Amino acid sequence: MVTTITDGVRVSVETIYQPEYSNPANEHFMFAYKINIENMGAYAVQLISRHWVIFDSNGVKREVEGEGVVGQQPVIEPGSSHEYVSGCNLKTDMGSMKGEYHMLRLLDNAQFDVTIPEFQLIAPYRMN
Repeated sequence: MVTTITDGVRVSVETIYQPEYSNPANEHFMFAYKINIENMGAYAVQLISRHWVIFDSNGVKREVEGEGVVGQQPVIEPGSSHEYVSGCNLKTDMGSMKGEYHMLRLLDNAQFDVTIPEFQLIAPYRMN
């Protein structure tokens, strides 16, 4: 698990290779990732949008932007967290992702970005 804290918001990421949804012969490798976003600050925040940078080990870089996460723009109260699971497909059995969440502090409508730490997407057989 990798973790980072930005402006009182902790983001932790776990990854899982999904062989049942992968097809290596067709360069299709599916990974799931579970993200926990914890508000360690004193004020409620809302996740407005996300920006991902995705790398395959063959040097291909993709960027993805959009509103919220898995169809939600969660409000996270102080001391609370929001967890979700999503997925990413790669053309190689190794890669990485990183990015940021655009957040809104509800007290004063201040906007800020929270870093999503870079995490590795690696098929387990590559670890041997």
